[in-house]
Amino acid sequence: MMANQFEKARFNMVEQQIRPWEVINPRVLTLMETLPREAFVPDTYQDLAYADIEIPIGQGQSMMFPRIEGRLMQALDVQPGDKVLEVGTGSGYLTACLAGLANKVVSIDIHREFSDAAASKLEQQGVNNVMLLTGDALAGPVQGAPFNAIAITGSLPTSQQAEIFRQQLAPGGRMFVIIGQAPVMICQLITRHDEKIFQEESIFETEVSPLENAPAPVEFNF
Repeated sequence: MMANQFEKARFNMVEQQIRPWEVINPRVLTLMETLPREAFVPDTYQDLAYADIEIPIGQGQSMMFPRIEGRLMQALDVQPGDKVLEVGTGSGYLTACLAGLANKVVSIDIHREFSDAAASKLEQQGVNNVMLLTGDALAGPVQGAPFNAIAITGSLPTSQQAEIFRQQLAPGGRMFVIIGQAPVMICQLITRHDEKIFQEESIFETEVSPLENAPAPVEFNF
């Protein structure tokens, strides 16, 4: 696909996938209209960079649907002075998007190959306000906490597993998390108002792969 074809595909993605999904935040729309998603997609899927699909990236992982990425960014309402935690670097595309909205992004992935590949892609795009970490975000607080916004790109079986991330939110901070098990998972926006008060808002239903190492929920047999 030629450069101008990618531009047309990017425009069509925003008009046919992102806007119809009620994404109206102008900063998010401008970002998705300009950031080259094809630069973050595996070579074999270049022509599908802007398709309404989850693109496989290896290790059993996939890029989110573009429309979900758009809704995630709109829900988090990232401000130019914010420090953001991304759990699951993956391809690095959402990392680059968040970096375009925030002051600083800390992105952690359990797979070093994702972190290494994202580092070179981000450098190629001139994105220099990201700190990439390799490790298990569920193992303890991430370097740089607390954060103004947290984006968790894999699902968690129950809201209990999200507690470790809730505690890393600064007062006024927002977290996007997907809770539940297939086939019904709920995207939630969790806002921390102060030390003890959290507000939970269900945004929409979807289905994404679980965060690696997320403990399976206990099943009760009666």
